[in-house]
Amino acid sequence: MDLGNKKILITGGAGFLGTHIVKKLIGRGALLKNIFVSRSKEFDLRKRENCDKVVRGREVVIHLAAKVGGIGFNQERPGELFYDNIMMGTQLMEASRLAGVQKFVGIATICAYPKFTQTPFREDDIWNGYPEETNAAYGLAKKMLLVQAGAYRNQYNFNAITLFPVNFYGPGDNFDSTSSHVIPALIRKVADAKQRDGDIEVWGTGKATREFLYIEDAAEGIVLATEYYNKPEPVNLGSGSEISIKDLTELICRLMDFHGRIRWDTSKPDGQPRRMLDVSRAEREFGFHAKTDLETGLKKTIDWYTKLKYN
Repeated sequence: MDLGNKKILITGGAGFLGTHIVKKLIGRGALLKNIFVSRSKEFDLRKRENCDKVVRGREVVIHLAAKVGGIGFNQERPGELFYDNIMMGTQLMEASRLAGVQKFVGIATICAYPKFTQTPFREDDIWNGYPEETNAAYGLAKKMLLVQAGAYRNQYNFNAITLFPVNFYGPGDNFDSTSSHVIPALIRKVADAKQRDGDIEVWGTGKATREFLYIEDAAEGIVLATEYYNKPEPVNLGSGSEISIKDLTELICRLMDFHGRIRWDTSKPDGQPRRMLDVSRAEREFGFHAKTDLETGLKKTIDWYTKLKYN
């Protein structure tokens, strides 16, 4: 799909990922005047009438909008996470179909995978069990994008694709202490501890592993899929490498020159034991592979945050 003259809707497009996707689209020849970014303050997509409004006249929809957070946030608000995410996705796709949208790009989550999945996670394993309990409500709500996309393709010949990314990180990430993911949460904890010569406390045992995708790489993958991928099968987006939370914490401490003690709160959950994706389908289908290694991406993220906080 040539995006040059397409009228594109990006839900959540003013957020962390969305701003990078807008830049990528413009770099591909899309016209800024043809890109519409819906913001939650203006359009509550849990309400069907707002979904109808934002898709009107659009040819491509990239659905990024989500309610999302870390383990604590998922434990505290599973009902909100399920309802808000499933309502936004379901109603937006239906509105898009009725409005004659040519392509719908749904962004799901790695949290949709079963709790115990052989690593690296292959797309064919996505239905082989129940997700990890602390984020099951969120993961299953986003997983319904895949179900709906398949049903609409079969009945209506509607071109909807579903991508399953790992956690994003990078400059501009959410560093809020109540809702951030692990990388910004750790960076903030270390930065705060350095100011008071204190220690840091990290949830869990540190044994769980995670995979992370630098934000610019994530945006590139989504735009490539929008251009080139038109099949019903889900596609993973990731870097193809994993790191334990312990090693990640120590790496961030080293990069930030922090020498205080790391205290592990083992009363708190680790979440899913391991996470790493098989990313071969994305490379095979639309030529995507991550370019930014974790240490380089962390340095850029730390530099951005420290300049923002202390300058």
